[in-house]
Amino acid sequence: MPEVKISIGGKDFAVACQDGEEQYLHSAAAMLDREAQALVSQIGRMPEMRMLLMAGLMLADRTAAYEEKASVAEEKLARQERLLEQMKSAPAPEPTRIEVPVIPASVTDTLAELAARAEALAALAEEKSAS
Repeated sequence: MPEVKISIGGKDFAVACQDGEEQYLHSAAAMLDREAQALVSQIGRMPEMRMLLMAGLMLADRTAAYEEKASVAEEKLARQERLLEQMKSAPAPEPTRIEVPVIPASVTDTLAELAARAEALAALAEEKSAS
């Protein structure tokens, strides 16, 4: 079991840990040290036990806030997943029917007749202008 030296609030400690967990211990000690340094800078020197207690409480407070945020996020995610499952299991909506109006044959015939008359008038106008 390796022994790791850590520094918290300007005080050195020797702590034993499991093989391979040294990095985690250093990371945790760094978090605790940041809190302890903040206390020392605000309050000044204090007994080691009180400094560690206060730093630990500050970290616990922050952790509780993160846990609450995580809980709220998990609840929101669960609601969204339930909604998604409801939407997946719901029957597909009926397709919207779009009707395109059909032009009656009488209108088409009338337009063709008008086009023929217009062409005849254009031809007549062309003959008169050429003469």
